[in-house]
Amino acid sequence: MVGMAHPMGESKRDGLRVDFDRRLKLEFHGSKITSDGGLLAYRELDDALGLTEIAGSIFQDSRTGKNGWHGMTGQFRQSVFGRLGGYEDVNDADRLGRDPAMRWIVGGKAVERQAASTSQMGRFETELLATDANIEVLADMNGTWIDRVHDRRPPKIIILDMDSSVSPTHGEQEGTAYNGHFGCTCYHPLFLFNQFGDLERCSLRPGNVHSADGWRNVLEPVVERYRERNLRRYFRGDAAFASPDIYEFLEAEDFKYAIRLKANKILQECIAHLLTRPVGRPPNHVRRYYASFSYQAGSWSKKRRVVAKVEWHPGELYPRVGFIVTNLSRPAERVVAFYNHRGTAEQYIKEGKYAIKWTRLSCSKFRNNEVRLQLHALAYNLGNFMRTLALPKEVEHWSLTTLREKLVKIGAKVVSHGRYVTFQLAEVAVSKILFQKILALIDDLRRRPVPA
Repeated sequence: MVGMAHPMGESKRDGLRVDFDRRLKLEFHGSKITSDGGLLAYRELDDALGLTEIAGSIFQDSRTGKNGWHGMTGQFRQSVFGRLGGYEDVNDADRLGRDPAMRWIVGGKAVERQAASTSQMGRFETELLATDANIEVLADMNGTWIDRVHDRRPPKIIILDMDSSVSPTHGEQEGTAYNGHFGCTCYHPLFLFNQFGDLERCSLRPGNVHSADGWRNVLEPVVERYRERNLRRYFRGDAAFASPDIYEFLEAEDFKYAIRLKANKILQECIAHLLTRPVGRPPNHVRRYYASFSYQAGSWSKKRRVVAKVEWHPGELYPRVGFIVTNLSRPAERVVAFYNHRGTAEQYIKEGKYAIKWTRLSCSKFRNNEVRLQLHALAYNLGNFMRTLALPKEVEHWSLTTLREKLVKIGAKVVSHGRYVTFQLAEVAVSKILFQKILALIDDLRRRPVPA
């Protein structure tokens, strides 16, 4: 008979034996072992940039009495770092609360005892953070974090890419609806990234809205943040964002833009000379042609520049045609090349889905799912900061998924030495030398002067 497990994960007995080989002994020391030792590097990055410390100063804590044993900052760290480690909801909080890496990440009293439980984290996310004031803080926090990074790595230009995505839903969830484009019942969140892959802002929306609905709520606060910075500003979007309201807003804010236009008869007539099949034997390679002309749709207040690309592919009877509305003055071919880099935003969304699992929005209330999406977004940004700021050259190509598998998921044994605690990390995917380089790059961020 096996003795009852210790609350902190340690068995009261010395170990267990298995019959297939009596030389083998099994010991359970859950509070002394972690599978997420690499999260400590992210905690160091967090500290160097002063990211989660912001939460404690701006979140509104509505708790009263003696029920606030876990501080707002600690619970916030537990939410964000848990998602960074692949634990997408609060159901894992009981186990994570005893995990030594998570206890040190949370800090405070959690180091000696344990971090917040499932019920405590549930109340934190669905009650404390779900107030109007705290939801607004969460939506703004990604921008605050990115500003911290830009203070240490001032960019010369900023390129914003806007795109929508799908978060499938199940059951009776508030705000869920069928979306014919995606062919499922879902939410339809909107995302805005910069060229570094940082998620500037996001918004959760019902499943049946148009891809561009609510664009002002996402784009305007970001544009306002960059208004006082001395840099060149650009925006890219697909055909869903081809709206005169967006053009006029970007022009007023001195943004250069390249936005895809849906083809129509008038646009095709403007490039009719490129749509005639070339005379002679079809080539065995792609032929590309570009054009630039002025165009004014019925809903536009003025004429704007439109760039067209026409591709004739071997074996195809008709050309592939694309149109872009823009206020860029560069040659048409370069406008197309600039727009085509917008595809990286789709890659960032995929990384958020698979590495951070931000499609995991399973609460019944829409407001609670708003909170969860913002927490996922912050976890994504912390992971992306590691990728863009603190990875040595030999691993700078690692994706967020690779980072989780090779850097975060490092097994470690915890050994206490009087006043000190040692995490004995398994040297498998990440060596001591590589980990040391990561910490050195993080330390450089800490020492780098921040503009007043």
